Amino acid sequence: MTLTENRAQQPPTDSRSVRRLTHPDPAARTRGGQRFLLIGLVLASVYSLFPVWWLIVAATKDRTGLYQSNGLWFSGWHLWDNLHQLFTYEDGIFLRWTANSFLYAGVGSLGGTLIALATGYGLARFQFPGRNLVFACVVGSFLIPIALLTLPLYLLFSEIGLVDTPWAMLIPCLINPFSVYLAKVYTEATVPFELLEAARIDGAGELRIFFSIVLRMMTTGGATVFLLAFVNTWNAFFLPLTVLRGEENWTLNLGLYNWSGKRLESGVDLTSLVLTGALLSIVPMAIMMVAMRRYWRTGVTLGALK
Repeated sequence: MTLTENRAQQPPTDSRSVRRLTHPDPAARTRGGQRFLLIGLVLASVYSLFPVWWLIVAATKDRTGLYQSNGLWFSGWHLWDNLHQLFTYEDGIFLRWTANSFLYAGVGSLGGTLIALATGYGLARFQFPGRNLVFACVVGSFLIPIALLTLPLYLLFSEIGLVDTPWAMLIPCLINPFSVYLAKVYTEATVPFELLEAARIDGAGELRIFFSIVLRMMTTGGATVFLLAFVNTWNAFFLPLTVLRGEENWTLNLGLYNWSGKRLESGVDLTSLVLTGALLSIVPMAIMMVAMRRYWRTGVTLGALK
């Protein structure tokens, strides 16, 4: 066999270059993940703000426009008329409900925050028999839904004559196991043992240490606890529905709920007033969230790091 015949029998080689497998660009993957995250955040924001937009639009309409116009766009401007009717209906009972909500949420949350900070500080920085058991009970307590505790609270308040009084709302607001848990976490992260020992060596008592040192160091944590307690109490519905009877002691949510049911009971349509009142009910929480954003943002970050 000649050299020419041997070359002829060999299979032809592929002249195309072989493509080399490479890993995707890390920067490209990062940009893709950022776009996906941005799209998800935009969709979540639209989903969250959509009910607020509908509420704002509905509060500017009269009764006719509320039922016959597009629910997502304006139809006339009757907001000032709705506000006037809201503040004058039944001799301004709406303002009384608003004051009650501020009383229950403000005073109750402030007292509950002070109690929670003291309890969390005690659990975090004092050693005593049964400490772990007490903390376990605290954790187990805030896992119980508040609806399960409403009936026992009503029976207890009935025995001591506190039903249909402001104390029936204030006393439950003073005790919040979840606030105690947050206070314990914040204390462990911000209050060192060495500082407390130095204060004791200098002759400071425990009450002075708590009010002069611990509370000042727990400003961020206390603001976060207060804000969460305020929002929870302001939005409470089942507890005031159970323990409050007279209209003069109702909260804002309970009063608006009663107005919404009058259409079925007496045929009086107060939907425009209910929607306007619901719009006003979110204004205090929005103002508080904006005013205290520096505290609760830092507090949430601190709790996450812990």
